[in-house]
Amino acid sequence: ADGCELGNNCRVGACANIMHALIGNNVYIYGGARIGWDGFGFQTVAGVHKRVPQLGRVIIGNDVEIGANTAIDRGTIEDTIIGDNTKIDDLVMIGHNCRIGKGCMIVSQVGIAGSCVIGDRVVIAGQAGLADHLNIGDDSIIAAQAGVSKSFPAKSIVIGSPAMPRKEFIKQMKLMKDAGELITKFKKYEPLLKTFLEEHDVEA
Repeated sequence: ADGCELGNNCRVGACANIMHALIGNNVYIYGGARIGWDGFGFQTVAGVHKRVPQLGRVIIGNDVEIGANTAIDRGTIEDTIIGDNTKIDDLVMIGHNCRIGKGCMIVSQVGIAGSCVIGDRVVIAGQAGLADHLNIGDDSIIAAQAGVSKSFPAKSIVIGSPAMPRKEFIKQMKLMKDAGELITKFKKYEPLLKTFLEEHDVEA
């Protein structure tokens, strides 16, 4: 659309659509991508959802790739920013006002709600979802299908839904495994317990 700027050596795939965007050099935008459309911003007044005007832009750094059918919303007032050398896979949703750092890898079907701040060199694996207004520190890894509802510091590795640090997740999984083994053992001895209670006329 009018007012967009593309740097040198950019490639834009078939049926991609770019609005309200400043794009750096060596950027590859795959077919069907939607960049710079209004974000999902509404204010509810007396039970009626009224759209909040979206006035910001999308600013994309150098050497960025944006996959097919990915959507990156323009900012509401502040700009949505994608840092240099970040690679974004197909079918990713990045909400308004997000700031994505440099050298990130965002895998297919990730959803990042509005106003999130993602540090540098962060990996977000497939189908992970982030709630709005979160901060994810540099060099973190968010595992596939993680449901992230709170912020995490640099070098975090988070798994699960709700997402938690990997060590805590492994600990919880071990507790669940141990609980399952205890239940199996209890069922094995349950008939003996029942017989004992009946013989001694004791209520369970």
